[in-house]
Order: sequence, then C-alpha cells, then structure tokens
Amino acid sequence: MSDSQTPVEAYIGLGSNLDNPVANLHSAYQAICALEGVTSPVLSPLYGSKPVGPQDQPDYVNAVLRINTSLSAQQLLSELQQIENAHGRVRNIRWGARTLDLDILLFGKAIINDANLIVPHIEMANRGFVLYPLADIAPSDLQIPGQNSLAQLLAACPADGLHRIAE
Repeated sequence: MSDSQTPVEAYIGLGSNLDNPVANLHSAYQAICALEGVTSPVLSPLYGSKPVGPQDQPDYVNAVLRINTSLSAQQLLSELQQIENAHGRVRNIRWGARTLDLDILLFGKAIINDANLIVPHIEMANRGFVLYPLADIAPSDLQIPGQNSLAQLLAACPADGLHRIAE
C-alpha cells in the first residue's frame, strides 16, 4: 500500500443470521472502522430479510457500510475475511447460515473479475437486502459500474418482506 494512493469509496455488504446477528454486525462495523487505511465510515440502517438458498435457517440481519479506503480491493477482501473468521465464519454450505458475511459490493468505479473477487458483487442487482440499505447511504444518482443506476436497480427489485430493524 502506498501512502500516496488516493482513497477509493467502497461499499461493503454485511449480513448475519447466527449468534446475535445485530451484535455481530455492530462488532464487524467496529472492526472495519479500526482497519488502517479505512476512513469516513457510514453504516446504513439494519434490515431483516428472509434467507437466500436453504430456508431452514434463521432470518438475516443486513446492512451496507460505505467507507473510503487506501487499501487495494484485494487487501480489503483479505481484511474482511479475517474479520469474518474472527467472528466464527464457517464456509461449508453455499448460502448457509453464518455468523458473519462481508462482501465488497462496489470498489470505486472498478470492475473486478478475479478468481476470488467479483466487483460489483455478482448478485447485488437481485438482492433487496443489498439495494435498499445501499440506497439509504449512497448518492441518489449512484451508477453501478457495468450496470444501471441504483435507482433503476431498486425499481426492478421488490422488497420481498425486507424490513428495517428498530434498534
């Protein structure tokens, strides 16, 4: 990482449905804010949502975090995976229950298609639990690289039981 690197605005999706999800998201938020090279955090309201994939699991709590970062996308991914692991994340069932899921949704205007990282997040246009909290903290005219505007994606994505969680 270079000290002269211009910070990039990034958006991170946070999700949890095990072991006190609200506390997990707040703990992850604090851990991300404490990372060297991360500034100006803004956390969306928390939302409750039905699980994607296997339905025999608890509902999720989701949020989106906006940060400025001087980390590269790969460095940020590595840091987020360490935070997931510290929260007991186990990766054994696709779309299975989890203590913490942290996804890089957007990384500036970058389009990244690496073996371990796809940005914009490949499913974000289809996920109300991503788009609605993103809309709470993003500029209203946000363009999703390689896709439509956030407003257009929202218009095409029903809330499907998504609800804000009062804290």
